[in-house]
Amino acid sequence: MAELALEQTLDLGDYLAAFRRRRGMIVIIAGIVFIVGMITAFVWPPTYASSATILIEEQEIPSELIQSTVTSYASERIQVISQRVMTRSNLLEIIDKYGLYQSKRKRETTEEVLADMRDDIKLDMINADVMDPRTGRPTAATIAFTVGFKGKDPQLVQKVANELTTLYLNENLRTRTQKAEETTTFLTEESKRLSAEISRLETSLAEFKEKHANQLPELRELNTQVLQRTETEISDTDTQLRSLDERKTYLEGQLAILDPYGSGTVQSPAARLTALRTEYISYASRYSPGHPDVVSRKREIEALEKETGITETSSEKRARLDALRKELVIAEKNYTDEHPDVKSLKRQIASLEEELRNPSPAAAPKSAPANPDNPAYVGLQAQLEAADSEIRSLKTKRSQLSDKLAEYEQRLLKTPQVEREYRGLVRDFDNTTKRYQEIKDKQMSAEVAQSMEKERKGEKFTLIDPAILPEEPISPNRPAIMFLSLVLALGAGIGSAAAAESMDSAVRGAKGVISILNTAPLAVIPYLASDADIGRQKKRGWLVIAAVLGGFILVLLLIHFLYSPLDVLWFRGLRKMDNIVGG
Repeated sequence: MAELALEQTLDLGDYLAAFRRRRGMIVIIAGIVFIVGMITAFVWPPTYASSATILIEEQEIPSELIQSTVTSYASERIQVISQRVMTRSNLLEIIDKYGLYQSKRKRETTEEVLADMRDDIKLDMINADVMDPRTGRPTAATIAFTVGFKGKDPQLVQKVANELTTLYLNENLRTRTQKAEETTTFLTEESKRLSAEISRLETSLAEFKEKHANQLPELRELNTQVLQRTETEISDTDTQLRSLDERKTYLEGQLAILDPYGSGTVQSPAARLTALRTEYISYASRYSPGHPDVVSRKREIEALEKETGITETSSEKRARLDALRKELVIAEKNYTDEHPDVKSLKRQIASLEEELRNPSPAAAPKSAPANPDNPAYVGLQAQLEAADSEIRSLKTKRSQLSDKLAEYEQRLLKTPQVEREYRGLVRDFDNTTKRYQEIKDKQMSAEVAQSMEKERKGEKFTLIDPAILPEEPISPNRPAIMFLSLVLALGAGIGSAAAAESMDSAVRGAKGVISILNTAPLAVIPYLASDADIGRQKKRGWLVIAAVLGGFILVLLLIHFLYSPLDVLWFRGLRKMDNIVGG
């Protein structure tokens, strides 16, 4: 407790006395630490940095006129270019060209050396607030960037920085040109492929049209018109045939009442039979089978057939029945069931069918008269033959028209299916042609953009501030190291003195006697220095002064030779003072 009380009573005089006793130690230790710090500050090799500024210029031709094929953002392209520039081969080539990292290459691996070089390369973006044309909102856009390199030799630093700048400029130009060429090549190949596809589709369309020449959808209206015209022609032909049949029937009736020989008009039994048959057909077409006229004509015909032996064969009746049925089918297409022609044909068909079901007794056929000499008979016979010839011609024509009608009906039936396939081919052809035209337009734009890139009219990197020879190092910060060394020196000197004082057990002064004897001394006799002590003190003082002056001179020399000449520092100081005073 006494020692604690004594320590608590220490005053400034005690500390000053301790400082005077330990001032030599303080000065020596502080001087050593400070000198080591100064040596470290000035021996530490300087690091220099040099950088170049590259401006990103927009394309000279307005984008509304020519759209560039390179559409990525500038910052993105710079990062991509950085990855291509800082490849292993490029960095090793620069290291070998300028002899960089010689000492490190002896003790480190190649990957470690490349990692150190990538750390020494610095890429900084320069951004500006602009209006984004895509969104219309303000955003930060990269307008320039700097490429720098740091190292020990200022000249090598400058050369490497310029080398890197050249790589960035060349790589940007190569990348843009290559991308424009790749775009043009792709569009050219795509246009060739589409052109070949168009040729194939054209061939397919031509083959399809040739195969279905008469069934194409654009011929639908024409086929319909031809079909209608054919039906009209068939109807007209049927009308002519009916007219000719009536004329033939009339001529046969007239011919039947004439005698083939001589000039008389007495009707022979055969002629009478022919006339009755004609009248029977006429009555049968107009009246029902039970009508008195029809019944009477049928009885007379049977009687004359027995008398003359002339009967109509079954084959002739069936042929006439088939012809009437065909006429009925055509008439039913054109008319209703109530039409007179339809009713007449049905009656004739019913009459013939009745005759075929109940045939008359067969009689010996009677041949036509040979070499008739009655002029009226010959004239009528000639007219009858002409009518028969015209009927045969019309029947042939009608058969041809029926075949034609069936053909056009088949065409119209197949037209929907043909149209579906044809529309598919046309749609593919139109789509391919449209896409080909779009690709062709893009190809032309890409070719113009490629020419623009080759002539360097597009967006480009422009070197506006090349790398210069660095005059001052960026590290180490020698003033900071010197100040830190001074602080550490004072701390080390005072701390060592305090430690030595705390471990010293010598008794000094009245406080020391009291602490030991617990009794105050009667008197205190001060230390009386002898001449030798005074001489040693003076000598020690001169040594301290000399050491301080020597350290100061050493510091000045180190500053002059290792940092910057003193005259330069002097003028810099004056300039700063002028700026401060002028400000």
